[in-house]
Amino acid sequence: MREGSLEAPTRHPVAWKTEAFWDREQLNAELERVYDICHGCRRCVSLCDAFPTLFDLVDESDTMEVDGVDKADYNQVVDQCYLCDLCYMTKCPYVPPHEWNVDFPHLMLRAKAVKFREEGARLRDRVLTSTDRVFAAGTIPLVDVTVNALNGSSGFRKALDATLGIHHEAPLPPFHRDTLRRRARGLHRDIDPAPVGETRGRVALYATCYGNANTPEVGEDFIKVFQHNGIAIDVVPREKCCGMPKLELGDLDAVDKLKEANIPVLAALVDQGYDLTAPIPSCVLMYKQELPLMYPDDPLVQKVKGAFYDPFEYLWLRHKGGALTTDFPNAIGQVAYQVACHQRVQNIGLKTRDVLALVPGTEITAHERCSGHDGTYAVKSETRAKSLKIARPLVRKIDQQEPDHVTSDCPMAGTQLAHLSEKVDRATHPMTLLRMAYGL
Repeated sequence: MREGSLEAPTRHPVAWKTEAFWDREQLNAELERVYDICHGCRRCVSLCDAFPTLFDLVDESDTMEVDGVDKADYNQVVDQCYLCDLCYMTKCPYVPPHEWNVDFPHLMLRAKAVKFREEGARLRDRVLTSTDRVFAAGTIPLVDVTVNALNGSSGFRKALDATLGIHHEAPLPPFHRDTLRRRARGLHRDIDPAPVGETRGRVALYATCYGNANTPEVGEDFIKVFQHNGIAIDVVPREKCCGMPKLELGDLDAVDKLKEANIPVLAALVDQGYDLTAPIPSCVLMYKQELPLMYPDDPLVQKVKGAFYDPFEYLWLRHKGGALTTDFPNAIGQVAYQVACHQRVQNIGLKTRDVLALVPGTEITAHERCSGHDGTYAVKSETRAKSLKIARPLVRKIDQQEPDHVTSDCPMAGTQLAHLSEKVDRATHPMTLLRMAYGL
């Protein structure tokens, strides 16, 4: 029995349409098997709170082994996993093709799905993951002003904490009735697409719920930067949530409905000559990895997967082909760059760092540590403190650096870090930094 594997990790399809996937006894048997392997290894203890929770359960049991842990407590571990995938990507020596076949994140996904089907979810979690409805309501004129004002009220936030369990100190994103979709109408330019390498030079921007309603200015930066580099860019004409929030909740039926709404639209754009990108790494990963593993035999899903790019991956491919403008009139300075977990999982390398490093007078320090945010984990009352514990080592590194800018491809991660930092007031998206460097 070899200790680990030097072969490239591989991912098996998520067999969520089989009866065995939903069988509680079979699930518990697989949880016990994998938990026992993790207990004997313990390399992932520093990543998140799922592993300390597991090891505490084992160490406090009568046998001090996994067989002494009550199966009713297994979900305590599951509840701490927010599917960042870093254990799979960076720590575990037993991932497939190793014969032990450990895929901890997707086992947690299965456990979340079974729990959701058996028990459902509390109102707060259903609301937080229903991004299409929440964000549509939040961008209604006057409603946006009211919601933003209430979110800034300490009294309202404490009441929200007491009633719904949304922590009163967690920063909540502002809503904009002037959404990216509205702003993009006046930014369109007719550009003849010029293929470079595997890129076709015509991009459809999947706005995402967050990018459309909470950070529309970042979408404007995307459009300006891509157009400046001779790339034709349009916003996807209609879209629903990518499904990542519902995936993390374990509501796979909701993921299926969102897939049925989005994939035909995106696949049609690919047929029209578009490449695809999005401003949120989790949304890119949903189309690059999670949906393809849930629907391995769906040709439209696979077509969308092949056309989806991380935005800086796309710009770097254009640069390799000599098609990226590198005449930057403005320096950026010292940048603390948090590498988003769901970007690392894409296995594309640090392309954001590489593109920003092309700007003269710029020094990028990459920090490959999780921010602990996960979209909802840092907002929930019961996990806020654990989220901060995960983020603190990275925040200390940033404060020691005292950078001119803190940035992350995940705007929620950036907000969390800036909120906790004593040296930086706000985070700036990498595409915004690039637009600043271009002087656009």
